[in-house]
Amino acid sequence: MSTRILVFAGSAREGSLNKKLARAAAEAARTAGAEVTLVDLRDHTLPVYDGDLEAHHGVPVQAVKLKALFREHDALLIASPENNASVSALLKNTLDWLSRPVGEESGLAPYKGKVAALLAASPGALGGLRGLVHLRQILQSLGVLVLSEQFALSKAHEAFGADGALKDPKQQAQVAAIAARLAEVAGRLSAA
Repeated sequence: MSTRILVFAGSAREGSLNKKLARAAAEAARTAGAEVTLVDLRDHTLPVYDGDLEAHHGVPVQAVKLKALFREHDALLIASPENNASVSALLKNTLDWLSRPVGEESGLAPYKGKVAALLAASPGALGGLRGLVHLRQILQSLGVLVLSEQFALSKAHEAFGADGALKDPKQQAQVAAIAARLAEVAGRLSAA
């Protein structure tokens, strides 16, 4: 059975550079032999986390659906925008809702045994690198094994061709190497 990788960007914007990077990474993971599910967080709209809302109405249906997707996959491949030197509010809110317990299930269940690889795209010179530090910290606190390899795409507004692929073969090779490494590590862990 091939490794199952869930790929998504921490952005809802239609023309998001991180969505473009997520699509390129998803294709690289497929090429590496992984079974890939690419999701758009825009299709899983969640309210801002509020403990009172949770107490009165429970965990939102879209969060329950995303939790199931997380549990069904061996690994996460995340393209994260950088907002004010950190993760996007959308990504943080999603991770927070998914960490809430449902019934007898621990809030950490969707993260248990997961391996993640992190990517970022930004028009800036650092390519979203500062936000990846925070994302790594959040995921590790949830029990996710985060690969040391990561990729930050600077000048991302100039990096993609009309077909959605990265123009620079070296950058494409870096993304492909990270996707392949993620598939390899997740495959080893799920077989163990």
